[in-house]
Amino acid sequence: MVELTIRGDKLRLQVKGLDRLWAMRSRLEIPLSCVRGVRADPTVTRGLWKGVSAPGTHIPGIIIAGTFYQDDKRIFWDVHDPEMTVVIDLVGQRYDQVIVQVQDPQAVVQLLQDAVRGVRGPDTTAGGGDLGPSAAARNG
Repeated sequence: MVELTIRGDKLRLQVKGLDRLWAMRSRLEIPLSCVRGVRADPTVTRGLWKGVSAPGTHIPGIIIAGTFYQDDKRIFWDVHDPEMTVVIDLVGQRYDQVIVQVQDPQAVVQLLQDAVRGVRGPDTTAGGGDLGPSAAARNG
C-alpha cells in the first residue's frame, strides 16, 4: 500500500511497510502537470501477465510490486487488494503508469483530480488528458 500526498505542485507516493522491499522503492515524486488521468480500477489486476519485472515481485493473487515493462510501457505497481487499486496515467516521466493500492480509492481519485485542476486551471482536458469521473469521497 502507498500513502499519497500532495505537496505544492507534486504528487508524492510513499510505499509503506514491507512493500518497500518487494517494490524495491520507497517513494515516488511526480509533478502534477504530468498526471494525465486517474481512476479507481479493480479490473486492472486481472490476468497473470503483468509484464517483465525489472526489478519487481509478482506472486499471483498475493502481490504485484515494483517496476514492470508491458506493451512498451514502464509501470510501477504496488497492489495486494485489487478492490483498492488506483491507476495514474503519466506523461513525460520515468513511469507511464502508476498502479497502486490505497486506503480509499474514490477519495484519492477526487483528491488528485482536484489537485490537477488546481495546477492546470478549470480545463482538466488541457494537455490531452481526461481525468475521468468525479468521486464524492475525501481522502482520509
